[in-house]
Amino acid sequence: MASSALIEGRRAVAKFLLWLILLVLCWPLALLALVLYPVVWLLLLPFRLLGIAVGGVLAFVKAVIFLPARLVRGPGAA
Repeated sequence: MASSALIEGRRAVAKFLLWLILLVLCWPLALLALVLYPVVWLLLLPFRLLGIAVGGVLAFVKAVIFLPARLVRGPGAA
């Protein structure tokens, strides 16, 4: 769990450094990206929620399909 937080931290630092390089090379584009990022995030939020819902439904269908096999296997099998 700590390693995933470390990876996320490294990704955040890498994104920030890339944005700083873009700021030095082409500051109008960097500022435009800074302003548009929250708008794009808000536009993509329904698709993320839809993906979570579809993933939950597919996990439920998978559990229902594999239930007979788990019942036949018995309680001793892991």
